[in-house]
Amino acid sequence: MELRSSLGRARGLGSAKEGVGHWWAQRLSAIALVPLSIWFVIAAVSLSGADYAAFQAWMSVFGNALLMILTVVVLFYHATLGMQVVIEDYVHHPFWTPALLIGVRFVLYALAASSVLAVVLVSMEG
Repeated sequence: MELRSSLGRARGLGSAKEGVGHWWAQRLSAIALVPLSIWFVIAAVSLSGADYAAFQAWMSVFGNALLMILTVVVLFYHATLGMQVVIEDYVHHPFWTPALLIGVRFVLYALAASSVLAVVLVSMEG
């Protein structure tokens, strides 16, 4: 027989107090991706059929390079948050969960860094 109430037994259990921040970060990055994605689609359509020199000239405009970098960074950040949720929800192994979380972050951060570097290099060419 236990002398504590149900509330007393449950106190300290439940929310880890960190899910709300993750949820908000994912929603805010999704909201930021809406105008960035619209800009990206319009830019891609306007550049369809262009050669590399025309693309490089377009990318060398400061605003275009900045928006491309913002799109890449927000996209990979949003992907990292989403993959974390998928791994935490569906992988229930004491070794694979942290290994996959670290591996996915490493791969996505490396892809983001290489994408930003590509934007910078193309925009500074010629």
